[in-house]
Amino acid sequence: MSAIIDFLNLILWEYVLVYGLLAVGIYFTVRLRLIQFLQFGEMFRVLKGGTSEDAAGISPIQALTVSLASRVGTGNIAGVAVALYLGGPGAIFWMWMVALVGMATAYSESALAQLYKVKNAEGRYRGGPAFYIARGLRAPWAGAAFSVCLILSFGLVFNAVQANSIADAMEGAFGLPKLGVGIFVAILAAVVIFGGIRQIARVAELVVPLMAGAYLLTTLYVLVINWSEIPAVFGSIFAGAFGLQEAAGGVTGGVMAAMMNGVKRGLFSNEAGMGSAPNIAAVATPEPHHPSSQGFVQALGVFIDTIVVCTATALMILLSSALVPGSGLTGAQLTQAALQEHLGSFGSYFIATAIFFFAFTSIIGNYSYAENAMTFLGAGSGIGLFILRSAVLLMVVWGAYETVATVFNAADASMGLMATINLIAIVLLSGTVAKLTSDYFRQRRSGKEPVFQAADYPELAGKIDKAIWTRD
Repeated sequence: MSAIIDFLNLILWEYVLVYGLLAVGIYFTVRLRLIQFLQFGEMFRVLKGGTSEDAAGISPIQALTVSLASRVGTGNIAGVAVALYLGGPGAIFWMWMVALVGMATAYSESALAQLYKVKNAEGRYRGGPAFYIARGLRAPWAGAAFSVCLILSFGLVFNAVQANSIADAMEGAFGLPKLGVGIFVAILAAVVIFGGIRQIARVAELVVPLMAGAYLLTTLYVLVINWSEIPAVFGSIFAGAFGLQEAAGGVTGGVMAAMMNGVKRGLFSNEAGMGSAPNIAAVATPEPHHPSSQGFVQALGVFIDTIVVCTATALMILLSSALVPGSGLTGAQLTQAALQEHLGSFGSYFIATAIFFFAFTSIIGNYSYAENAMTFLGAGSGIGLFILRSAVLLMVVWGAYETVATVFNAADASMGLMATINLIAIVLLSGTVAKLTSDYFRQRRSGKEPVFQAADYPELAGKIDKAIWTRD
């Protein structure tokens, strides 16, 4: 099994996705005319009216917090540390690049998810890549393949990754046994996920802003007490990204190591192009009532996750002396060591607590994606959901006592398969994305609130649910 996983990672990450993710992000950035830069303000404008009373969906703000619950997790604390350890400071530059171009990718996949969403048997919105692959490309077999990959990666493997980080942090800070931590987290997760996606949205809307705010305030304190060293840290990031090893502080690895680890950990964290966040984007009732508005919400999520939170972790590590090539200190424990240097023993406890909340919310957010995939496969209720929920909880316990390398390698492989399927699909549907975007801003320029009119898209007849897009 280990040999198979290593082979998949070699093919996917060294020959397909390292370049494919950047290429697709650049493609959408150009085709949508630098939308993530020139229309940055729109990402905030579409959140201000996020209080829809539509009982079929959740609000745009809830969709953002659930997607952030999934995004802001292991990748932001342990993943950034792994990228720095394996790729040096330059890896952070490539994380930024993946995020900046990935914002256009995130916009595109989430707008498509909104457009092709459906209502399930309970009258709730469901959708995501499996739905736009099946309905938009008339390829239900590919939608099914994507759904299986999503369930395996987000429902199972990625939740093991999150549990692994929680267990490592709790053992390092408090000496708690990993298996006991895993069982406790599984019980807590069960309370939330058995309440369904609406319960997950309510928990995320409360917890995510609090945990992110506390983390960023701590980062601000570390920056203030180390303000004179900040220019040198940014210098090492840029130098490492372009192979100027002496300026990068002697960290080994070179440009390719920096790029590969930055791209991998960047995607793992912000999920742009992976096809995960569109699953919750589809559940929202957009305001304005146009698919593009949820695209902007999820593009903002990528920015918050990587440009803000991942950078915060990187700076705290690089402003310490904890990063030592070849020392073996990596993952969550490296971040803990850095904060302990800045804040004393409180730093270790703070990171352990932050990891707990970051990773726990990722577990429940990841589960919500898997539930959407089960809906596509026709098993989104009853015994099917019970089996999924039970399997998720078992993976949480398993992940708690597995090694970081084993869990991350499995996550990379499953994520790579998912992303490959999704990237092909959104490129094939890019014409629809471009038309949606043009329509949205044409209405904005005319002084109107954008509203999607199915009659303006005759090519989508029989592919979308017109009733969803009809307002009284």
